[in-house]
Amino acid sequence: MEGGRAAAGAEGGGRCPEPGGALGSVPPRFPFPYRPYPIQERFMAALYGALQAGQVGIFESPTGTGKSLSLICGALSWLRDFEEKKKQEEARLLALEDKGREEKQPLTSDEPGRSTSKDSSGEPDWITAFVQKKEEQDMVNRLKEEQIRRKKREERLEKIRHNVQLKYAAKRKRSEEDETKRLLQLSKEALSEGAGADVLEQLDHNEEELILAEYESDEEKKAASGLEEDDDDDLEEEHVTKIYYCSRTHSQLSQFVHEVQKSPFGKDTRLVSLGSRQNLCVNEEVRRLGALQLINDRCMEMQKNKHEKKSGEETEGKKRRVSRATCPFYSYEQMQFLRDEVLAEVKDIEQLVALGRETKACPYYGSRYAIPAAQLVVLPYQMLLHEATRSAAGINLKDQVVIIDEAHNLIDTITCIHSAEVSGSQLCCAHSQLLQYTERYRKRLKAKNLMYIKQILYLLERFVAMLGGNVNQNPSCQAVSQTGTVLKSINDFLFQSQIDNINLFKVQRYCEKSLISRKLFGFVERYGSPATAVKTNKENQRVAGLQSFLLSLQQGSDKEARTLQSPPVEPENDQLRTASPLMQIEGFLSALTNANEDGRVILNRQGTVGQSSLKFLLLNPAVHFAKVVKECRAVIIAGGTMQPVADFREQLLSCAGVDPARVVEFSCGHVIPPENILPIILCSGPSNQQLEFTFQTRDLPQMMDETGRILCNLCNVVPGGVVCFFPSYDYEKQVHAHWEKTGLLTRLAAKKKIFQEPKKANQVEQVLAEYAKCIKRCSQSAGQMTGALLLSVVGGKMSEGINFSDDLGRCVIMVGMPYPNIKSPELQEKMTWLDKTMPRAAGPAPSRVLIENLCMKAVNQSIGRAIRHQQDFASILLLDHRYARPAIFNKLPQWIRERTQVKPAFGSAFAELRKFHRGKSDAL
Repeated sequence: MEGGRAAAGAEGGGRCPEPGGALGSVPPRFPFPYRPYPIQERFMAALYGALQAGQVGIFESPTGTGKSLSLICGALSWLRDFEEKKKQEEARLLALEDKGREEKQPLTSDEPGRSTSKDSSGEPDWITAFVQKKEEQDMVNRLKEEQIRRKKREERLEKIRHNVQLKYAAKRKRSEEDETKRLLQLSKEALSEGAGADVLEQLDHNEEELILAEYESDEEKKAASGLEEDDDDDLEEEHVTKIYYCSRTHSQLSQFVHEVQKSPFGKDTRLVSLGSRQNLCVNEEVRRLGALQLINDRCMEMQKNKHEKKSGEETEGKKRRVSRATCPFYSYEQMQFLRDEVLAEVKDIEQLVALGRETKACPYYGSRYAIPAAQLVVLPYQMLLHEATRSAAGINLKDQVVIIDEAHNLIDTITCIHSAEVSGSQLCCAHSQLLQYTERYRKRLKAKNLMYIKQILYLLERFVAMLGGNVNQNPSCQAVSQTGTVLKSINDFLFQSQIDNINLFKVQRYCEKSLISRKLFGFVERYGSPATAVKTNKENQRVAGLQSFLLSLQQGSDKEARTLQSPPVEPENDQLRTASPLMQIEGFLSALTNANEDGRVILNRQGTVGQSSLKFLLLNPAVHFAKVVKECRAVIIAGGTMQPVADFREQLLSCAGVDPARVVEFSCGHVIPPENILPIILCSGPSNQQLEFTFQTRDLPQMMDETGRILCNLCNVVPGGVVCFFPSYDYEKQVHAHWEKTGLLTRLAAKKKIFQEPKKANQVEQVLAEYAKCIKRCSQSAGQMTGALLLSVVGGKMSEGINFSDDLGRCVIMVGMPYPNIKSPELQEKMTWLDKTMPRAAGPAPSRVLIENLCMKAVNQSIGRAIRHQQDFASILLLDHRYARPAIFNKLPQWIRERTQVKPAFGSAFAELRKFHRGKSDAL
């Protein structure tokens, strides 16, 4: 680890801030793998206090300050003390109960000593005492049951940790089961030889999988779990107090788990990593489907088949049942074993998948069975922030702790999760598929199925009509007469599209329970291919029509659908591997069930009906976040750059009904010495041109020339890499073309090799690798070229998640202020909504604050790319005099703000930069 630190296992102390105090008023001790930085001690103490007081905390700790380890050690220290105090309290209550039983016998109803006085409620004292006694006895019984369950669980996990023979026995049993299944299969194949007619009949019967089962919408049916009744006790295990940790990406979650493994808590913490079926499925047949929605639907269908198979076995003899595919990994016994293995030793998702393959158990469900007993649950944003997904995963937030890391984009994340968009092509395609499906299976479908399908077809017709088209015509050939973007409230959209008489909640539930999109996808897979044999001419015509229509929609189909990772197929079948568009439409239908005031529907009419789209925009993310905050004991929103925090306080927490007194903020400085960073706000360039990159002035030749002169001067004194951020791809391209025309690009290239950020994500790694190679090569040779210049874009591929540490980013330059496009209909609607709903205090309007905050969040993310560890150093140059305005300046991160210099003239700024970099180069 870091030099000069204590040996692993040394503990750093830190006292909790008041209010909050430590458990039992004893200062908490924080086990740490090395001697923590003072800011880490303060971070852990503040975190401990927030968890103990049940607060909602906004925690900011810059990248490079060991935030993840501070979160782990601070939160798990609190959990350790909380569990210990709970055990002590349980032991005390049980001891009192035992003592009371020995010393005191209850009075009978005819004893003369019974008190007849009454309490304030009018009840006799003996009744009050009886009720209180019963409540105490119930609590003691619950504590005893919990103790027994905890003891059993600890003994089971301890056996797994230390008894290797158990693992070998389980593995041997699995091998025996596999051999038995193989022999049974061989027997079936032998019996079926010569029964050609039966085989053909069975193949025909496979089409039964495409038929919708009978649906009962008005009754809540118990979900089919496919589990033995004897296992109910295991499933009903109560949730222990735990911490839910969520972050943005799969790699960030894996990195966090590795930090836990290396921490002092790595051996004793019961941790479970959750993920989507796409990440955790080990059934290759299902994985090959590629699209998440297809994988989800296929998985649920296989579970349903397993349950029906079991029901069929019970009623065998009444009716011959059709054999349907079930998942061999959905074995409860094996998933129990996997659950215990997960709880016994900390594993990331890759290790969990490997364990699932080895044990032939489903990691997706096995990990969920581990949730109740887990102390730390690691999961992606979407799983925690989306209520339906949360419920399906078995996540119970009641009185639990939630930590949301990398939360700088939390508001946008919630908005995106609950927004949905469908194109005209998808609507027409879904209508055609569903119509073809209904015509083929009309005689086999029950009345309720036909009723719901008719409603869905009507919805699709009306949605296309709202875009100005006809669902029965090719959307790519239908021109839209009135192009443009129109925003409507949910109610207005429902009324104008004439669907206000349809219960969307019931339709949504039908889609979810009937798996209609999965059936539709299977139908298109089966009959969309020209190679598929069909029996009658009439059927042939229908299928040919469907295939032709799908081919005509290929150009306008959904982007995500075109990029699915599918197994190798024949080229002519490729377009038919795409997911059913009905899956995407289901998300839009679900979005329309939001409250009228919380969202808007955007009608985007462009060119043709196929290019047009309907989009639901969530305006109030707080309505979904409120459920999380209300249920949890404490919520921590953490990130490297959380400024400006006004958005979190006002748009998220205040609108979610959180008491301002419950909100606490913590922000710490950086671990780097003050002399290792030089942030400068530059108000004018070398020719005294004032720097103000507004939409009106930034395109002027003199402004682009002045920017070029600044970079030329900087490249003469800054070693290694220089990263220059522009407000947009278009402006970066425009400036680059202007410099090329004036010859300034050649002057820049004499000192730094120039790289441009690619628009395609798959090219980013290559550009970064070449950029790093160039800098390394220049540092090793004493040539004229001193490094590289990377022209990047705010909000692009390199403004977040990329580390320009050490020589990769010795100077970060921000050209202008990256204000969002206020002409965007979505942003305008959000601004209007904020001005109407947010309380107006003294100062700027909420809409103006929103614009400034969006700008500064983008700036803070970009300039934070450079300083990545304690020994790193870099200069930061903000090119625009408006950064010096107090309202903007105060939105910079504290550790940057307190070291920032405002320079009206370029000369003094250049002198400071030259002195800074020469001093650092000499020190190296």
